[in-house]
Amino acid sequence: MGSKPRVYPAPDYRYLESYWDTDEDAPGPRCGHTLTAVAATKTHGPRLILFGGATAIGGGNGGAAGIRLDGVTNCIHSYDVLTRKWTRLRPAGEPPSPRAAHAAAAVGTMVVFQGGIGPAGHSTDDLYVLDLTNDKFKWHRVVVQGQGPGPRYGHVMDLVAQRYLVTVSGNDGKRVLSDAWALDTAQKPYVWQRLNPEGDRPTARMYATGSARADGMFLLCGGRDASGTPLADAYGLLMHRNGLWEWTLAPGVSPSPRYQHAAVFVGNRLHVTGGVLRGGRAVEGDAAIAVLDTSYGVWLDRNGLVTSRGNKGHSDLDPSLEAMRRCRHAAASVGVRIYAYGGLKGDTLLDDLLVAENSQYQSDVTSPVSPSERPLMPSSPRSNDTNFAPFSSTSSPDDRPETPSFFGINRNSLEKLAEASAAEAEVANAVWQSAQAASATPEEASLSDGNSQSVETISEGSDNEADVRLHSRAVVVAKEAVGNLGGMVRQLSLDQFENESRRMLPSHNDLSNPTKKFARQRSPQGLHKKIISTLLRPRNWKPPVNRKFFLDSYEVGELCYAAEQIFMHEPTVLQLKAPVKVFGDLHGQFGDLMRLFDEYGFPSTAGDITYIDYLFLGDYVDRGQHSLETITLLLALKIEYPDNVHLIRGNHEAADINALFGFRIECIERMGENDGIWAWTRFNQLFNYLPLAALIEKKIICMHGGIGRSINSVEQIEKLERPITMDAGSIVLMDLLWSDPTENDSVEGLRPNARGPGLVTFGPDRVTEFCKRNKLQLIIRAHECVMDGFERFAQGQLITLFSATNYCGTANNAGAILVVGRGLVIVPKLIHPLPPPLQSPETSPERVMEETWMQELNIQRPPTPTRGRPQPDLDRSSLAYI
Repeated sequence: MGSKPRVYPAPDYRYLESYWDTDEDAPGPRCGHTLTAVAATKTHGPRLILFGGATAIGGGNGGAAGIRLDGVTNCIHSYDVLTRKWTRLRPAGEPPSPRAAHAAAAVGTMVVFQGGIGPAGHSTDDLYVLDLTNDKFKWHRVVVQGQGPGPRYGHVMDLVAQRYLVTVSGNDGKRVLSDAWALDTAQKPYVWQRLNPEGDRPTARMYATGSARADGMFLLCGGRDASGTPLADAYGLLMHRNGLWEWTLAPGVSPSPRYQHAAVFVGNRLHVTGGVLRGGRAVEGDAAIAVLDTSYGVWLDRNGLVTSRGNKGHSDLDPSLEAMRRCRHAAASVGVRIYAYGGLKGDTLLDDLLVAENSQYQSDVTSPVSPSERPLMPSSPRSNDTNFAPFSSTSSPDDRPETPSFFGINRNSLEKLAEASAAEAEVANAVWQSAQAASATPEEASLSDGNSQSVETISEGSDNEADVRLHSRAVVVAKEAVGNLGGMVRQLSLDQFENESRRMLPSHNDLSNPTKKFARQRSPQGLHKKIISTLLRPRNWKPPVNRKFFLDSYEVGELCYAAEQIFMHEPTVLQLKAPVKVFGDLHGQFGDLMRLFDEYGFPSTAGDITYIDYLFLGDYVDRGQHSLETITLLLALKIEYPDNVHLIRGNHEAADINALFGFRIECIERMGENDGIWAWTRFNQLFNYLPLAALIEKKIICMHGGIGRSINSVEQIEKLERPITMDAGSIVLMDLLWSDPTENDSVEGLRPNARGPGLVTFGPDRVTEFCKRNKLQLIIRAHECVMDGFERFAQGQLITLFSATNYCGTANNAGAILVVGRGLVIVPKLIHPLPPPLQSPETSPERVMEETWMQELNIQRPPTPTRGRPQPDLDRSSLAYI
């Protein structure tokens, strides 16, 4: 039985019957209120606290309904989640003034309120706290020193990292605001601090939503700008450990712009409902219910992944979508449930309570709520069908996205590649000879006979085990949208890919997967944080002027030492758990790394590192123009997230190779001769400590090259001791870093490798036998440029992955990553090569330097031809035969 998908559609909402003792206990119709979830206390279960709002409406601008301020209230109601009962509270102390369009946040068993607008105009920016810790409910007004955010309405507020009260945006009566403020609830006297975050700052807006994720990220979603235009973007705000705050634009395609909507986090999923467009027109159709999954950086509606923006209608009257045609309502979450109350629908105030469950849990049961929570009166207008239909991860044929055209290949580029010798063998041959000389008893082993009894059979496994499975669609950034903010993301059937024609054949295995935790290795004065702050800019990184590198040799040495302390305590074969993002060759193409981070999430707590690991398969340096940025950022990320970012070694992580293919030259040119040579030497010392392979859930093995002729078991790799150099390594190391699959599935056995003498290619029979012997279901390897960024081999039992686009400026290939989900469903995600720059070289001397500084090197030592393309007959006087 296949495992369930990791990404789930948006849920259905249904009406929930609730109770009260007297009419005063019922909240009644209202809009512009807040709904806040409060944790259980010794005497009460979890509660929802409803405060304020407008209880009457009048005509607004342009005929649209608006709040009549004399209907604003300051009454407060509590909803007991377990008994489904509303109660009006009458706390002691001085209450806040009547208000609507205010902001609220829970701080433990207290609720903090701030701002809003009422009959007397703007409310003050005082903080009012409702203490619900015991049965003696009481209002408190918090004394805050110094200047604060000032009176405002239509703003957002939440508690970040269980400590910082953050308020953002709104309207002060004169203009729409874009500022952000924070108050440290653990530090007295209380003081508001105006933030000056780095990164991509959101524009001024009001009537947005703001919700904090459990790990400390504050997400600002939608809103209306100063011109009245509804917004569709989302921004994450995060405080780094050094006290600096940073804005990050969330990836993905939102189904619709909106404001006066509601949004709340459940785990890593932001549930967004309702809202209006310009003129007060309600968000309709599938866009009325949406989810931003921050672990994958994608928006979802109830049909699954959202690939284009727009209000799509619904053919049949859908009760759940119709129920969410509302605005100015409020939402809160308790556990996996999302509650929404009241709001405005047209010119009607609403007094209904709706509930949904995070779809991840909804799909596991027929009904997501207990029988006691089901409506007792099906005929009641508040009632709806209490059963949720389980979701299917398969889109209907009508939902299939339009297929873009793919990869126009320049014939001259292909001919250049075909004519190019495999120049990397210049050193491979010498290294091979050294390896032979160093091995008195070579570890080369003959292939086992197909009928050998020593080959273990594949266990069948139980029905509930997760099998490795390649998703039927890849995620692609549409070619025509490259360079646009947000991009245009589409799903494409795998049978559309130029070099693809087969599906994976999963087998059944499940093995335990022990993990080892490593303490973060400190770098001097937060050096790795400086590197991350400087380089991890997926949306706005720009190459340095004049190519000068920002670190000196001392800092490189300190960085390498800190990372080395982590690598030397890691096993040679890493043991990883899904979900994992896997990256292929980068080859110094730092811009492509930033594009992949931008489109599909990046390793930061403002990104998705909390929910998914990152695995890089080697070849970080050489060929490209920014090897220094690539390797230093990855090392800094390894230091910052030692248990979540993983690096293994490629064949270019060796001094004999990267001395000739660009990395040494780059170090010297960008750091000066003395510093450059010292830094290059120190990097290569570090490379000798890199792990050599990784196992994901003990079902997928990841390596740089392949299994060659000598590798028959994972244990052979595990026995390689580090630090290890190429010339001191064995045939196992050579095969692991240098071997390739044969040309296609019809070529079996072992064949000579066009890269040079002593290197081999291995056939699909070797792959099948290796997987069977080691109870594996898939090999993921890098090492070869492939046109579509990924390519299957051995009927899907091996995938070649390449993440750098337009390799060496001639291949015109796409770049890809593989996302291995928790259920071991693998989704390829692609980017296209960028189009040529608009400016001419004459008007951009920096661009000339960027694009041409290594041209001569790549002409002298051309790359290995793209996989699947014609291989040249190597001239024995060429670099392939030294």
